[in-house]
Parts: sequence; C-alpha cells; structure tokens
Amino acid sequence: MSASDPIGEIFTEHSPRLLGYIRSCVHSRQDAEDILQDVFYQLARNSPDGVSEIERISSWLFKVARNMVTNFLLKKRELSLDSYDDHICENIAQTLFCGPQDAPDIVLLRKIVWQELDMALAELPPEQCEVFCLTVFDRLSLKEISQATGTPVSTLLSRKHYAVKRLRHRFHDLYQALLTNP
Repeated sequence: MSASDPIGEIFTEHSPRLLGYIRSCVHSRQDAEDILQDVFYQLARNSPDGVSEIERISSWLFKVARNMVTNFLLKKRELSLDSYDDHICENIAQTLFCGPQDAPDIVLLRKIVWQELDMALAELPPEQCEVFCLTVFDRLSLKEISQATGTPVSTLLSRKHYAVKRLRHRFHDLYQALLTNP
C-alpha cells in the first residue's frame, strides 16, 4: 500500500478488529461486511484528502461502526418479516440454489434471476460493475484490485458501496414477487 492511499492503509490496519466488533453485534457475516464497508465509505466521504483532520482514527471508526450497527438493528426491527415470511425466504433460497438442478420451475427461476442480474449489472456505471464483479464473482479483495489497477482502496470501496445499493434496490421487486408467489 502506498503513502498516497492513507484510507487503504487504515482499512488494512483496522478492518479485522472492526469486522470482529460488528460481527459480534449482528447475526449475518454479510450484514457485518456491509456495515464495515459503510464505515470506510463514511471515512472516505468525510475525509477526502486523507485522514489528516481525524486525530484518533481508531476511536472515530469504532464510533461510526457503533452508530451504523445501531441504525442497522433499528431498521431491521422496523422492516423485519414475520416468521412465516422468514420461512418462505429460506425456502426460496434453498429451492433456488440447493434444489433439484433439472426441475423445470427451478431452471426457470434461476434463468429469471440471472437475467435480472445481467440487466442490473448492465445498468451500473462500468467502474461500479467492474469492482462488484471482481469482488463477488472473482473473489478478489479490494487490496488486490487496488494493487492491480492502481485505484485507491477508498475509491473501490465507494464504487462497490454504490453498486450494492443499486443492486439491492433493483432486486427488491423480484424478492417481493418471490415472497408472494413461493
């Protein structure tokens, strides 16, 4: 990591402890990783020239993480599905990804999901699509992408944040349709 990317260095140094803290507060590893990503997005957003104006970076990061965890838990409680809907969601996921590979309805459902994903990715700005695909499908870390492209980790983090946000919004309607027609 070069000195020209202080946020990347901070990410490398503090993300393991922050992720552990966040993970102890939320049930899902994916939710914890999303919150961690949001914490560093806030760092990049609030300190575009680096972190020079933040004196105690570790304290600041944990304070932001705590606030985001609190907001996440409040939002989740407000939007939580009842146990019937949770059961349906689990069934949809199991059916889609673990069900019989050649069942006609499963084949069709998978085809619909992949078509929606392809269309949604095509609607993203190219930079957001690239970082999303490299991290999700190719399993590259932001640090690896940064080293390969020369793009700062903070920029990649921001791009992925916006991509995930847009994709979640795009898939909300499909998710609701699957819930109402299991």
